[in-house]
Amino acid sequence: MEIRLLGPVEVQVGDARLEIGSAKPRLVLAVLAASPGTLVPVEVLMDRVWGQELPGRPAATLYPYLSKLRKVLEPAGIEIVRRSGGYLCDVAAADVDVARFRDRVRAAKESDQSGAIELLDEALALWRGRPLADLSGDWVDSFRATLSQERLAGWLGLARHRERAGSLDLIADELLALTEDYPLSEPLAGYVLSALTLAGRRAEALDHYAGLRERLADELGVEPGHELSDLHTTLLRSPPARLAEPRRDTTAAVPRQLPAVARPFVGRVEHLKRLDELADTVGVGAEGAAVVAAITGPGGIGKTTLAVHWAHQVAGRFPDGQLYLNLRGFDPLGTPMPPSEAVRGVLDALGQPPQDIPPGLEARAALFRSLVAGRRVLVLLDNARDAEQVRPMLPGAGGCLVLVTSRNALTGLVAERGAEPICLDLLAAADARALLQARLTEERLAAEPTAVDNLLRPCGGLPLALAVVAGRAARYPTQPLAELADQMATIQGRLDAFDTDDPRTTIRVVFDSSYDALEPEAQRTFRLLGLHPGPDISLTAAASLTGNAEVHIALRQLEAAHLVTAQNGRYGMHDLVRVYAAGLAESDPDRPAAARRMLDHYLWGSYTSERSLTPHRTPPPLVPPPVQPGVRPDEPADIEAAVAWFAAERPILLRIVQFAATTGLDAAVVQLSDTFGTSLWQRKLFDEWITVEDLALSAAERLGDRAAVIMARLGMGRACIGLGRYADASCHLEAALEIARDSGDPVSEAQCHQLMAALHEHQLDYAAARRHAQEACELHTRLGNAAGRGGSLNQVGWFSALLGEYDEAVSACQAAIAIATEIGSDRGQGAAWDSLGYAYHQTGDHRDAVDAYRHAVAAWRDAGDQHFVADTLAHLGDALESAGDHAAARRTWRQALDTLAGFAGPAAVQARSALAERMGASR
Repeated sequence: MEIRLLGPVEVQVGDARLEIGSAKPRLVLAVLAASPGTLVPVEVLMDRVWGQELPGRPAATLYPYLSKLRKVLEPAGIEIVRRSGGYLCDVAAADVDVARFRDRVRAAKESDQSGAIELLDEALALWRGRPLADLSGDWVDSFRATLSQERLAGWLGLARHRERAGSLDLIADELLALTEDYPLSEPLAGYVLSALTLAGRRAEALDHYAGLRERLADELGVEPGHELSDLHTTLLRSPPARLAEPRRDTTAAVPRQLPAVARPFVGRVEHLKRLDELADTVGVGAEGAAVVAAITGPGGIGKTTLAVHWAHQVAGRFPDGQLYLNLRGFDPLGTPMPPSEAVRGVLDALGQPPQDIPPGLEARAALFRSLVAGRRVLVLLDNARDAEQVRPMLPGAGGCLVLVTSRNALTGLVAERGAEPICLDLLAAADARALLQARLTEERLAAEPTAVDNLLRPCGGLPLALAVVAGRAARYPTQPLAELADQMATIQGRLDAFDTDDPRTTIRVVFDSSYDALEPEAQRTFRLLGLHPGPDISLTAAASLTGNAEVHIALRQLEAAHLVTAQNGRYGMHDLVRVYAAGLAESDPDRPAAARRMLDHYLWGSYTSERSLTPHRTPPPLVPPPVQPGVRPDEPADIEAAVAWFAAERPILLRIVQFAATTGLDAAVVQLSDTFGTSLWQRKLFDEWITVEDLALSAAERLGDRAAVIMARLGMGRACIGLGRYADASCHLEAALEIARDSGDPVSEAQCHQLMAALHEHQLDYAAARRHAQEACELHTRLGNAAGRGGSLNQVGWFSALLGEYDEAVSACQAAIAIATEIGSDRGQGAAWDSLGYAYHQTGDHRDAVDAYRHAVAAWRDAGDQHFVADTLAHLGDALESAGDHAAARRTWRQALDTLAGFAGPAAVQARSALAERMGASR
């Protein structure tokens, strides 16, 4: 049995094909089968099936489709299961072609060269044409586009491996055919040139390059990149053998982060022309500096709309990626994004592994400049507070273009970097009318010309106000425009006494009018959204905040009224709208209960995610109090889902901690810090972690909760170690240890010793590190804590090996392995087997070292930690080399290099360089 989505939607059972029915049941099946065995919330299912065309009773309309699917699929053993909050397709991932494709691509990344070629061949053979070929809709388009990029990445990976194996010419025709679907992909074109040349078809290769160059010039106005041009030159001047040498991997992360285009877009003709002229200067001139545009103007004037609209128009000129970052410079309910956090955001987007991101601002900025050097990247820095906030994200070399939007003039950027100032003013009367016409049709406007003038007048040419008014009028197509104009005139009269010529006064008229027109539940939802700290909110969080499981209906009304925006299943507000909503929330009688529901939502989501990330944690995370009625917390089911949840909610969690701290909810601050720290540590967000733990420490001290004080001190210590602030780390850990001893808390005391061992390791004092690890081990043993004992035993073994005491190292590591195996800890096994391999290697017992390292590689792969896989493969190659098996050593080092291919940054560069030196020395 197989569910097929990589082509027309089909269910194949043996030689027979099930008749699923019309398009809607097929779409329902596709949505559920795209994530086999995973719960799809009802509101998400409905959104993906209907999009903006939601029927009047979506749940009732959905049920017959599900019922029919159950009957059709039952003979094949496929169940559509109803669970709390949604539905799932209860089928193995191996029975869905999309999941099988993705599984083989993932497995290929961890395999040796021949294994990767076999897996990628299998994965790509699953494609039968255009995914979901018989379906349409917003979700279908998005899913199809994602799969298309994954398919291209798979083919590029296959080409890379075949090139290294010397068999690239065998897939020359397949690669050439693939260019029909990806005509502007330069990495693909590079492999096509190499494959054709190696197959003896040099003339065909030259023709292909000429055709690509013409397409790039016609469609994007650019020349081929340096690597492709260099390959073309090599093709002209060199024999085919030269092309067999592996080339630099150009398939690294290519971010496509631009937000959706706001429609309709009118006016700004001169500004668009100036931006076009600016784009023509990218990469021109001897200095080759990055081009910068500073788009400025008051709130609601349309800066972001202009920047995003134009960025989409020229995105093709920047094939190495488009970065977008909201710097929150004028966020009404938060603080501007710190430059260090902002740079980290773009490094994340460029595929930089967390462990390779340095802690300091200057180092991060330098790494960013290195990553984009020689690449054509568009960077959109939205809502900047000042020039200081954006300086670290300005590329140092040409080829890149930076758009900065701000309410401030950014004179520093203009003076220092030659930024082009583009100052926006209110829309002209003709453009303001055109914006209304784009939403309401010329006929409707022509029928009530006086009413149109009365509608335009209070908007004052402010694009945000015009968009809200247009949305209001479009939502009620039968309401006379004169009625709407009269309502706005009445509100304007109430606010005239407060008129200060500030655009915010103008926009208040529009907001009041739009708010008054909402249905009661939509009004209530809008008010309560003013409590949320932003920058955006998920559907489940909105349901918890409002206590309304059907909140998506109200959100759709708010979106239609242009009071919220929807992007990738999350809802945001313009900051002026957020200020307005927050003002309304002040008088809402449900405010206290809503705030508690909001807090419960994030407390339980964070707690559940932490449990997935650290199943063997001692002590376990603090259990939050029972949720209030109406709360629908997220419950990530596995590590991957937990990581994704924290990534999406991290900016909000930081603000929720601050909200709880400022409103006197100290227990919530302590609980959030307890469950949020692991994610911050894994992402190496040490500055943010210190901020959270500092709030938690103050809250714990106010509560008089000594255990919480210890927990906060430990978090501070760990974060300080990560930042290299060893003196501060020592102060926090010593204080925590003293409190733990005075309180008679051996669990916390053991934790203190393990962290102090880590601190002394960083300070290269291995004897002191081992002493603390031994004390931790004794405490864990007395407590009967297997996970803690296993971790501290591995520390003892590792430090013993570093001290040259190998017998003790072997004994401790073997004990740690036995414990980790018994409790099922993959990470514990990986760490202990690696330490054991090191001890054996140092004693000259190379055969046992090889065996230990192989066990470690397998455990790290099971844990999903590719960085440690590569690290241990390098150690395994060293042991094989020492054992005299030079060929196996070189193969293993090559596997380590292949595993590191997806990593960037100084640590990865250093690791690759060391591996290259090993391979060179073993020739």
